[in-house]
Amino acid sequence: SGIHAEVVAAIDINTTANEIYTHNYPDTPLWNKTIEGITLEDFNKLSFDMILMSPPCQPFTRIGLQGDINDPRTKSFLYILDLLPRLWRLPRYILLENVGIPNSRLRYFLIAKISTENLSIQSSKILDAFPHPAEQPKVLSPSADTCQPEEEVQEGHVLYKLETKTDAQRKMSQNNDLSLRLIQDFLEPQIDMEPYLLPPKTLLRYALLLDIVRPTCRRSVCFTKGYGRYVEGTGSVMQGCVETEMESVFTGLDQCAEDEKLQRLLKLKLRYFTPREVANLMGFPQSFTFPKKTTTKQQYRVLGNSLNVVVVARLLQVLLS
Repeated sequence: SGIHAEVVAAIDINTTANEIYTHNYPDTPLWNKTIEGITLEDFNKLSFDMILMSPPCQPFTRIGLQGDINDPRTKSFLYILDLLPRLWRLPRYILLENVGIPNSRLRYFLIAKISTENLSIQSSKILDAFPHPAEQPKVLSPSADTCQPEEEVQEGHVLYKLETKTDAQRKMSQNNDLSLRLIQDFLEPQIDMEPYLLPPKTLLRYALLLDIVRPTCRRSVCFTKGYGRYVEGTGSVMQGCVETEMESVFTGLDQCAEDEKLQRLLKLKLRYFTPREVANLMGFPQSFTFPKKTTTKQQYRVLGNSLNVVVVARLLQVLLS
């Protein structure tokens, strides 16, 4: 964001996330505690101007159990709401993030400031709190009207996978938005593709559910913590061989024998995005790195629980400008 600030404390109980945070910000105090395990006195000692919050989203999403404040995972959020008015010095600014709209993985952001404060400040002390929880989010199965392959042309587009006309139109619209950069701008220049290729079993089982993008696309779906392990609803995959037309692979695919089906799909060289590429798409700067001992699986998990850095930076600029 370019805003001069001192992070007085970062709070997280995820061991991997803490190791990565310390690797990138070794001088920032990092508390391996739950929010509700921190006393009012401890918070008062920090004397912070701003609090950045990301409470667990599952209690509030329509695809979850909809427990709201009765869900135990809201404890940390309710605790901080109880503490805030009792702090000896109220924070001047709050930025809160949460997932709030079903299926699309759009996020909800809230920014708040004390109205009597001057909008412009030179320096702030920040409390960075509330990691996302470690639970695997539930994914709804596609509804009945999206589960049948459609082999009809809609404005020149063949619906060859399990997608609706609305899905196809949305994807075409996003790819035609010239204000967005191409995916190829976020790819690593040279990688060993082999470790990231989708295995044959995955291709055969999930081919019609994959969200496939090419380097010249201007869209991808949200990457979640299950990326690389689960396929449905966890993120897009890259078409490594752009010379092969997807329509030639998928049209009539369900009529093919298993061997022929696999041979067709292998021509596309479908692969997962690398963790660095996912980080690039989420706006992480090149200066952000992972410790050498962090596995690929762990990198996907923490990235899937993270936020778009560019969006948060812009919100901070708006809040403090």
